[in-house]
Amino acid sequence: MTTRNHTQPQPSSAAPGKASSVWTSSAGVFLFATISCFLWGSAFPCIKVGYGLFGIPGGDAASQMLFAGTRFFLAGIGVIVTMSLIRRRPLLPKRTSWGRIVVLSLFQTTLQYLLFYYGMAHASGVGGSIVESTNTFFCVLIAALVFHLERLTPRKVLGCALGFLGVLLVTVTGTGQMGFTLAGEGVVLVSTLAAATSSSLIQVFSRKDDPVMMSGWQFVVGGLTLIAVGLAGGGRLQPSGPEALVLLAYMAFISAGAYTLWSVLLSHNPVSRVTIYGFANPVFGVILSAIILGEADAVSPLMAAVALALVAAGTIIVNMRRGDAPFVSSE
Repeated sequence: MTTRNHTQPQPSSAAPGKASSVWTSSAGVFLFATISCFLWGSAFPCIKVGYGLFGIPGGDAASQMLFAGTRFFLAGIGVIVTMSLIRRRPLLPKRTSWGRIVVLSLFQTTLQYLLFYYGMAHASGVGGSIVESTNTFFCVLIAALVFHLERLTPRKVLGCALGFLGVLLVTVTGTGQMGFTLAGEGVVLVSTLAAATSSSLIQVFSRKDDPVMMSGWQFVVGGLTLIAVGLAGGGRLQPSGPEALVLLAYMAFISAGAYTLWSVLLSHNPVSRVTIYGFANPVFGVILSAIILGEADAVSPLMAAVALALVAAGTIIVNMRRGDAPFVSSE
């Protein structure tokens, strides 16, 4: 029978007591997870806009990798510099940490985004959002069945099913059709497997390393890898003006802020308690794609409201047990 290790990993920078409770409290998990999902949701339309501002054609995979690598490298530098100033000491990994950083960057940045950026160039913002939502299912399954970090229960399956139903509702077009291509949404689907694996790796690795440190350095390693891939393939970035650089800075902030918050949450909580909020990610992505990209015909306000309600219901179910109040940890 699958059992869960109930000893939660603690980041080396976390102070005992009050500081830790911020990351494990119901309000804290809700606030930080929602902020992360909103930021990630905004990345869907920003990627499409960024391709236009940097003159990257849909079929130019090398330039897409260069764009992604630059974004993540800047995100990593931002995390490292900011946290070094806040802590008044360099945010440097131990010699024994480098192996874990490389493995994490392989799944979290290199594989996930190499596939994600290529797929998004051939998918709609809405289509990419709905496929990306399967990440939450994979997170729960991999944590339970592969890493044995927690038990897979009917309650968790039900919560995931409700969340996924919400995503389906908000991403169905007015004709009831959803596009799917192997080169677009299919590639994005494979990228979610890498992302889901990284969620469990974060919890396992944070038993020995500070998740914030790992967040920053895995972005640097992964970003440099993607930059090398892009340059080797002849990729080029041609910013059209200052607005292109502003967008790139914002996208670096998305990665640095969202992933750092998410990593710390995962280091303090069961994987399912955090990743169930991931269903809000594609909902935000669809809504923001409709606004920014003009894909308004792909979503109705009523369906968006119902979708958010279903995502909320799924989140409550996963995070409560019999006799508990909503948003109380199920572990």
